[in-house]
Amino acid sequence: MIQATFTSGWLSVILALAAPTHTLTVGSSGAAFRTIGAALNAAQPGDTILVSPGLYREKLVIDKPLVLRGIDHPTIRGDGRGSVITIVADHCTVRGFRIEQSGLRLEDNDAGILVKSDGNTIADNDLSSILFGIYLSAANGNTIVRNRIEGRSELDIGRRGNGIHLWNCAGNTFEENVIVRVRDGIYFDHADHNIVRRNRIERSRYGLHYMYSNVSLFEENLLYGNYAGAALMYSDELTFRRNVFFRNRVGYSALGVLFKDCDRSLAEQNVIADNGVGLFLDNSMHNLFRRNLIIGNDAAIQLFSSALDNTFTENAFIDNLSPLRLVGRRTTTHWSHQRRGNYWDGYTGYDLDGDGIGDLPFRIQNIFQYLEGRHARLRLYLYSPAAQALAQAEALFPVIEGSNERDPFPLMRPPSLDLPDRIWPSHPQRRSPSPPSAFFSLAMFGASLTILWREHRR
Repeated sequence: MIQATFTSGWLSVILALAAPTHTLTVGSSGAAFRTIGAALNAAQPGDTILVSPGLYREKLVIDKPLVLRGIDHPTIRGDGRGSVITIVADHCTVRGFRIEQSGLRLEDNDAGILVKSDGNTIADNDLSSILFGIYLSAANGNTIVRNRIEGRSELDIGRRGNGIHLWNCAGNTFEENVIVRVRDGIYFDHADHNIVRRNRIERSRYGLHYMYSNVSLFEENLLYGNYAGAALMYSDELTFRRNVFFRNRVGYSALGVLFKDCDRSLAEQNVIADNGVGLFLDNSMHNLFRRNLIIGNDAAIQLFSSALDNTFTENAFIDNLSPLRLVGRRTTTHWSHQRRGNYWDGYTGYDLDGDGIGDLPFRIQNIFQYLEGRHARLRLYLYSPAAQALAQAEALFPVIEGSNERDPFPLMRPPSLDLPDRIWPSHPQRRSPSPPSAFFSLAMFGASLTILWREHRR
């Protein structure tokens, strides 16, 4: 039955391509049709519909393979109910339109473009005043490129739709889309084998929200100014390469990349900069983090003891307030691979043999950073003079056993990154935290001594 359906589907496409095709025109003067809907009804499979500039107050259903192309971005405006364009035929193209005024019912998946078919191309469109931007439902092998999607900023962020939403899909490609002010930039739900490349997602909740989906490539994307750059959950075998997660510190999350129950994935050559927490790992195993630049975050890594057998090698940790926030006393993290550790700007060891690797291991957490991971109220004072004094005193006169996380082969110089400049924000700025006042530093110092004494008594 499945084979018969597949064969008949491709047979219809082949017959459509073999049949003579026509170009139908839509517009106010000299065109064959005044409305796009009328042209769709008259079109045959394989035809092209050219739409002249103007405002078209219509809701469209595309139920045959054809090309719908706008000239100078005509506007298709819905009536505020349901989806503006619904594609149910395979191998359609929608290119070059402004699309606006979908419905507002999340439970009905109201969207600018609703796709329920395979092999379509949606390109060069501008979608605004919509709930979901582009919604793919059981839709495979589609190409979504160079669209701009802006959500309804007047709605609370939890009531907005996602910029691009996938459910029960496979093999879709998303390239060079710009998505702003939506709930989640691109949301994946049971959607495998995707390519997500050179997209820019800003001022949303999660830039990428990835659930129960496996084996996808994320490359050269910019996730900027969101609650969290990417939230990866219950998924395996993902590849993140040459992305920028920058200044995601809005609201309660403030995360660069979150790994939750996410296994056997690769993150390499990424820039994770100026986030509340750069990398957050919980119950995730056998992931490899290689040659990433993790810079200017409040905490470079927040690591739960449930995250097992993850490997960090040839990464650069620079100018983070804390290199590691450990939840739990021990982890099974590997801080090197094949005798290549990571670069830590706090490492003060030496390299007598000149091989570029420090001769002494690097203790990743000092005692105050260890305490801060267990007592969140100390976080305010993390970089204060008193915290530095406490860490130096503990190094000379150990009182309690802290974290045992050590990089056995720390690098003396950061590795180079091959990252395209054009995916950076226009004017990136370095975070410059203000030091707490002397009064608060003294108060923190007293509180820290009390905690140290209690830890020693345990």
